[in-house]
Amino acid sequence: MKKFGRRADEMPLRMAGAVLVSPPPIPGAQPVAPALPPAEPSMAPPASSLFAPPPKHEEPSLHPVMSASLRERVIEQIEPAVATTVPRDILRRQIEEIIHGIANQERMELSGREQLFLAEEIADDMTGYGPLRPLLLDESINDIMVNGPNNVYVERSGKLERVAVRFRDNDHIAAVAQKIASQVGRRVDESSPMVDCRLHDGSRVNIILPPLSVHSPCISIRKFPSRRLNIIGMIENGSMTPAIGQLLEIASRCRLNVLVSGGTGSGKTTLLNAMSQFIDHSERIVTIEDAAELQLQQPHVISLETRPPSLEGTGQVTQRDLLWNALRMRPDRIVVGEVRGAEAFDMLQAMNTGHDGSISTVHANSARDALTRVENMVQMGQVNLPSRAIRSQIVAALDLIVQVERMRDGQRRIVQVSEVIGLEGEVITTNDIALFEYKDEDVHGRISGTYRSTNAVPKFKSRLVYYGLDRAWAEAMRQI
Repeated sequence: MKKFGRRADEMPLRMAGAVLVSPPPIPGAQPVAPALPPAEPSMAPPASSLFAPPPKHEEPSLHPVMSASLRERVIEQIEPAVATTVPRDILRRQIEEIIHGIANQERMELSGREQLFLAEEIADDMTGYGPLRPLLLDESINDIMVNGPNNVYVERSGKLERVAVRFRDNDHIAAVAQKIASQVGRRVDESSPMVDCRLHDGSRVNIILPPLSVHSPCISIRKFPSRRLNIIGMIENGSMTPAIGQLLEIASRCRLNVLVSGGTGSGKTTLLNAMSQFIDHSERIVTIEDAAELQLQQPHVISLETRPPSLEGTGQVTQRDLLWNALRMRPDRIVVGEVRGAEAFDMLQAMNTGHDGSISTVHANSARDALTRVENMVQMGQVNLPSRAIRSQIVAALDLIVQVERMRDGQRRIVQVSEVIGLEGEVITTNDIALFEYKDEDVHGRISGTYRSTNAVPKFKSRLVYYGLDRAWAEAMRQI
């Protein structure tokens, strides 16, 4: 039996640029008519783009048994290994022709719209991420959360909403999850039911399978925006004022050590990416992350990514291992995507040993909490180190803490910019350079407020003078 997807030189040509086959003939059956065209011209994506918006149509109600039977018969005539090399729009048209031929032979009552939907679904399963494809293409979506076959949520503009996206069953979710993991060299199955990985565009993915997830496999995707926000973009969308943006620019140019703090989904990585645009192109930068998602625009960037242990429990490479190695790579700056463990001690050491201008992120609810978290993480790796010694290291290493928050209106804002001043007794002293104060909210629920500043002389004034930016800093402080 001939199968779809063989080499082009082994198959008859039906049209320029596409190799089409029909289902194997059945004795006594009527001749197979050509595939019906799409119901609307706009429903077919352009052949030149694999990332065109998905067709906008409502999901037709196919009978589950008939749909499953027809799907199996179509897949029998497709060679998956070769089909994945065919452009999606051509693959979809070929699958649609196979479906139309089977429907004619079996006298199935399928409309052209139902045939198109099934062809789209099979093509998505083979070349993409199944039902997740339209959600990944929707630029208004920030997060995708698959809780079950009929329970999918997304986040738009900081708000969660349920969407009408369906998987066939739990096995369908697991198949999509395994495809995502395998594309970056990871595996997820019953023996290894949890994985953190990323898509090719940098989007972060977390997968957890049964039995750890009781009812269904769960997939959580933090999408990487196709348009990377810079400081100007963050000012325009209300994340900060021009004065705050100027302070952060000066901090980057003066090689201040900055810790970006905030809760989950508050925009820490986005802010880190935005601040990195002010790093001089002559500097050598080493980035360290669990899942590589930073996209620095400088020409001299080395990206390092951790590796989980194998099934035998060997081969693990942690962020701490990468930090040790990074110190031997002659970096000018070290950027740690997120500090979450014992590597905090090595990060502080790096900041204190000639790698000024390093930036990192940490999960915390305020600037003060960020200092406490860093101290606790250092103690995870240096159990016998006195608390005062740890705090002295923190004071010597860090210059600024920038707190970001996703507020109840869905807007992500910089709510606090604090300077780490020194150590008084056993307490680390800080000064709020800028603090967001809530004012009111409009009829649409959007929060408004102002920034308050102490206008104190920063401890790093000598650094500002050295780079000739002391007057620019003073002018930005006056505008707060």
